Amino acid sequence: MRFDLQDNRDLVSLFARPARTNIEPACPAPRLRHPALRLLEAVLLLAGEQADLLCHAETPWASATFSGTRHTITLSFSGLAAVAAAEEFIATLPDHEFTLSGRLVADAAVNEVVHTTQPHPAMQVEAVILLLDDC
Repeated sequence: MRFDLQDNRDLVSLFARPARTNIEPACPAPRLRHPALRLLEAVLLLAGEQADLLCHAETPWASATFSGTRHTITLSFSGLAAVAAAEEFIATLPDHEFTLSGRLVADAAVNEVVHTTQPHPAMQVEAVILLLDDC
């Protein structure tokens, strides 16, 4: 780039940044994620890296005193090591303490398991989790 100092342009205005009209904070406030996304993240963390999310469904749930959502989550585990991870997930899910701010996991259960051995070991696990609004 070539500058001609004989030109009448002001060098400050040449190098100055354009004025920003909407100044954003240096550290924006963290965005709150939907409770279903936080639950899915926690379930996938519990299931391990060998789990693949196949399906997630969310339905509203309410009783006389509580309200919340029922989540049906289907995970797939493929391979011998993944099947072992699935068995560990099945054993630990019902007693696992989830920490989701503003929500309480009232019930977590495995609803269905499909285990195949041919042509390769695989397991498909359907879990149902009742997530209550914490009042």
